Amino acid sequence: MEKIPVLHLDAGREMRGGQWQALYLMVGQKTIGLEPRLLAPSDSPLFREATQRGIPTRSLSLWAIRAESKQCRITHAHDARSHTWAVLAARGKVVVSRRVAFPVKQGWFSRWKYSKAHLYLAVSEYVARELINAGIEAARVRVVPDGVPVETAVKQAGSQLVAPLWHDPAKGDALARAAGQLAGCNITFSENLAADLPNARAMLYLTKLEGLGSGALLAMSHGVPVIASRAGGLPEIVRDGVNGLLVENQPESVAAAIRQLMDNPPLAARMGEAGRQIVLEGYTLAHLALRTYHEYKLVLA
Repeated sequence: MEKIPVLHLDAGREMRGGQWQALYLMVGQKTIGLEPRLLAPSDSPLFREATQRGIPTRSLSLWAIRAESKQCRITHAHDARSHTWAVLAARGKVVVSRRVAFPVKQGWFSRWKYSKAHLYLAVSEYVARELINAGIEAARVRVVPDGVPVETAVKQAGSQLVAPLWHDPAKGDALARAAGQLAGCNITFSENLAADLPNARAMLYLTKLEGLGSGALLAMSHGVPVIASRAGGLPEIVRDGVNGLLVENQPESVAAAIRQLMDNPPLAARMGEAGRQIVLEGYTLAHLALRTYHEYKLVLA
């Protein structure tokens, strides 16, 4: 496999789903023989995590992008701000990961910015359609879904109902609380899904809009079925009645799904195993690294 030096950019100061995916991708690229390096805020969790994993890392700035990109064949931006900085300062090919589901802005600056990247990696078919609807040529849009670590063994269905603690009014914390009250079920709101999923019978993933849902994939890798909003790219990974349940964003709909899984541990276990198999077949860290490498090769051809 060709050794391709890749400069990754991320301007986020929290360790959210996009930062974890950038980290997973860089670690995966090291494993398959690429040469990733990172520019990120020096006080960010991603900077610290990448450094601990042996990724060459420097503080993010326009000057650093200019200098580092001269030594790399690809500059890969992972969020909106670094996308802007990449098209302003990077040398060589610019690749942008798009993980959010909301429509692309249509102001003059946004149109200019989106005209400059050589390739967009959409996290889902839903996000790809949003990019194409915004006027980006289909040839510059490819789908590369998130990847997650895979648990080594399937667990037995636990007893808790887990939901991510979003801290975001556009997400579903209030809806989850209302539905849990209707269903008579306590919810564990988690800030560390990896720690809480081993005790879960089901996970709630409620949101108004979602690019794909790396948290839902993480639950699936743990063998936990997902109750998810029928929104954005979530239906691409949560298959209703197979590895989870898709719901409308109404308390009654969510409460009925909660009771269906929490009252039936064998059903939850079967759906959880189906979800884990879906991850193994298409959403592992190896899938993420190899799909991205394939797209790099196309853009460099």
